[in-house]
Amino acid sequence: MLTNVIREITPLTQSDCFTLFSRVKKKFDFPLHYHEEYELNLILNAKGAKRIVGDHIDLIDDLELVLIGPNQYHAWFTHQAESEEITEVTIQFNKDLFSDNLLKKNQLSFVRNMLERSQRGILFSKSTIQRLKPRILELSQKSGFDSVLELLSILHDLSISRNMQTLSDATFNNEQSNYNSRRIEKAFEYMNANFNREISLAEVAKIANMPEASFSRFIKKRTGITFIDSLNEIRLGHASRLLIDTTQTIAEIAYKCGFNNISHFNRIFKRKKMCTPKEFRENYSGSRIFV
Repeated sequence: MLTNVIREITPLTQSDCFTLFSRVKKKFDFPLHYHEEYELNLILNAKGAKRIVGDHIDLIDDLELVLIGPNQYHAWFTHQAESEEITEVTIQFNKDLFSDNLLKKNQLSFVRNMLERSQRGILFSKSTIQRLKPRILELSQKSGFDSVLELLSILHDLSISRNMQTLSDATFNNEQSNYNSRRIEKAFEYMNANFNREISLAEVAKIANMPEASFSRFIKKRTGITFIDSLNEIRLGHASRLLIDTTQTIAEIAYKCGFNNISHFNRIFKRKKMCTPKEFRENYSGSRIFV
C-alpha cells in the first residue's frame, strides 16, 4: 500500500489562514496521500465507503468527521457506498496557524492536545458531528476575520468534545516527510519565492551554504526526492492554485510557474496529480474559498 502514496501539494499558501472546499459527488477518486497541512474532513451520505488513516482501515457511516495531522497517510474510497450525493467539506490549515508559544497557553491546552493526537488521525463522535455540522457547512458563508474566528471556535469545540477516537497506531508515522533541517527550510523558502523563474541546483545549494554535490545528496536524503522533483512540486502547488483561482489558460499558468514547455508541464502534472491540469480544474469546480 505505501509504495503508491502521493505527496499532495495543496494550493494553500503561507499567507492563507485556511482553505475550504465543498462539493457533492458520486464517488471518491483521490488516492492514498499525505500533505503538510492539517485537514478536517466532514463527509455526509457515504455509508459503506472505506477510510484509511495511517495503518487504520474502516468502513464509514453516513456521518463522518475526521481531523488528520500533517504528513499522515489518508484516503477515502467509494468501496460499498451507493449514494449519488456524497457531500464532502474539506478544511485545510497550515501548521503555523497556531504558533508553539500560543499553544503553550492554558486556554489552548485542549486544542494543543487535539492537534497532537491528530498526528494519528481523530474520528469524532456522532453527537459531536450533529452539533457542529451546521457550523462547518455554513463556514463558507463567512469571510475574512470572522471566518478565522469561527474556525478557531469550531476547533476549540472539537477539542473539548467527548468520545473522540484516535485511529492510527502510535508507532506508525511518515518519517520521510519530517525534514528537521533549517538548511532544507531555507532552500524551500528560496524556491517558493523564486518558483516563476529558472532556478539552478548550484543557486539553491549556495543558499543552504553547501557544495552542490553535497546538497544534492542532502535534499534527497531528507525529503526522499531529488532537487528537481522538489522544485517541480513547489511549482505544481502554485499552478494548482492558479487553476482554481483564475481563468488563465493552462499554457499561461505553466509559464507563470516556471515551466517553459507546456508538454513537460502536462506530463509532470499528470504524474504527480493523477489527472491532467484540465481535469484538475474541472474537479475543483465546486465551492472553494481561501481565507
